[in-house]
Amino acid sequence: MTTGYRTAYCNDIRGGRIGEEVSVCGWVNTRRDHGGVIFVDLRDHTGLLQVVFKPEVDPTAHGAADALRNEYVIAVKGRVARREEGKVNPDLSTGEVEVLAGSLEILNTSLPPLYDWDDEVDERMRLKHRYFDLRRPVMQFNLRTRSAAAHIVREHMHARGFVEVETPVLTRSTPEGARDYLVPSRVSPGQFYALPQSPQLFKQLLMVGGLDRYYQIVKCFRDEDLRGNRQPEFTQVDIEMAFIGPEDVFELVDALFARLWKEVLEVEIALPIERMDYATAMEQYGSDAPDLRFGLKLVDLSEVVRDSEFQVFAQAIAGGGQVKAIRVPGGATLSRKELDALTEFIRIHGAKGMAWVKVQDDGWQSPIAKFFTEGQRTAMAGLLGLETGDLAVFCADSPRVVADALGNLRKEIARRTGLIDDSVHRFVWITDFPLLEQDAETGRNTSKHHPFTAPVPGDLEAHENGDPLNIRSLAYDIVLNGVELGGGSIRIHSTGVQQRIFRLLGLGEEEAREKFGFLLDALQYGAPPHGGIALGLDRMVMFLVGTTSIRDVIAFPKTQKAGDLMVNAPSAVEPEQLRELGIRLIRP
Repeated sequence: MTTGYRTAYCNDIRGGRIGEEVSVCGWVNTRRDHGGVIFVDLRDHTGLLQVVFKPEVDPTAHGAADALRNEYVIAVKGRVARREEGKVNPDLSTGEVEVLAGSLEILNTSLPPLYDWDDEVDERMRLKHRYFDLRRPVMQFNLRTRSAAAHIVREHMHARGFVEVETPVLTRSTPEGARDYLVPSRVSPGQFYALPQSPQLFKQLLMVGGLDRYYQIVKCFRDEDLRGNRQPEFTQVDIEMAFIGPEDVFELVDALFARLWKEVLEVEIALPIERMDYATAMEQYGSDAPDLRFGLKLVDLSEVVRDSEFQVFAQAIAGGGQVKAIRVPGGATLSRKELDALTEFIRIHGAKGMAWVKVQDDGWQSPIAKFFTEGQRTAMAGLLGLETGDLAVFCADSPRVVADALGNLRKEIARRTGLIDDSVHRFVWITDFPLLEQDAETGRNTSKHHPFTAPVPGDLEAHENGDPLNIRSLAYDIVLNGVELGGGSIRIHSTGVQQRIFRLLGLGEEEAREKFGFLLDALQYGAPPHGGIALGLDRMVMFLVGTTSIRDVIAFPKTQKAGDLMVNAPSAVEPEQLRELGIRLIRP
């Protein structure tokens, strides 16, 4: 398509256009003066094209080219020619041709580049000058891949009868999940909107309203303490369907991921994606987002070592804890220094320490070997599958600490010992999550996912008046290589069941009515069975482009302290704005 400045993009200029007159524009990537002939590598988002300025072709253009510097913005008209013998560049898709410049227009100058794109640059520098960083070819690739992925998602959903609906950005604060971002109301002094952490309740109401199949690529907001791959504002593919069960969600998402990985990466995803229940994931991997690219499963040795003379193990079990271990094939080669480093790592995740055993030709080498009988050693070796040259690492503590410590340790060992194949894409569905969990600080029951998640049929009746922590839910997560890509559930569509769940969460009838009255009312007007999922678009694209940070696939991300270094946000506002809102600041 022709614009005011160009008739072709740089990468369009190939051997088939030799002799054509073209207009191209972009940024000066490099400029070289070879004895009066000036060569410019012109860059636009499609790639590089060599432009040659010769005085005999056009002295005016040649004279103007003498002033060019890197990152100047230019428009060039000229004739496409074949490069001279021996000067073809096989590394460029346009490497067999060049444009002999007939005219040059300098559209804008530029200060010297802030940094070389091939250098290791501090991320804060990149974020502060994001407008410059976005010109990097890798950022161009990442954001264009993100656009392509979003397009595939929309095509996939529309082909399956989904309706795209926009839900409100200004809504009311809810008591569940992370802290809300609050927006003061000028017209209702003293009252606040909240930015949505998820369109959860709205998409459920759309099902009550008969939309049947809804989706939305939507911005969500959470005012939480940030970690490596979290942002205060993020994008999710939000999905809800009526008259379905978990299998319908699995089939839809399986096909979506298979299509994305095939069209973007040319990688075949075997379907159906593997399923694993939550209990198995925690038992064998210590995580509800297990990385299945390597083994190193957790093995419970509690019964074997319960009566051992090693008091650390015996006392942990007597106190209601457990002892688990991981077999590291060939790990006996690890040095004492490396084992000490792993011990320090496991302490970061709450464990008091790490015991270890090396299996050598002459038996067990370990400070703890003497505390076990021959029978106990044989039993442990059998359960772990230990062979000569292996290492076993142990953790003894509460089930929660053991899972967290060994679950993270197995990933760290895999990373340090080179067991992870980055070319592998191991998806898994985690199912049958607990409906509730106990808050470690308050002792209150809280929702494992959210309070609108349906229990497994029969579990509510079986455990409601006993131990409600045994109630399973119809919740599920989709995980890739140890990273949760999305989570969802079948929702509660009965007012009575929803009220029972609120009671288990400690919400009285009056409080539940105050906070969720509109939902309880809606469920009384013919709410169909329904459910869905929310998929993290940022994380999906992170895998599609092969980076390890979601900041690399977001055009203008925030730092880990939720700041925007480029526009310097958050920032102070004028006192008059606060007076209009009836707000007075209390300085910390």
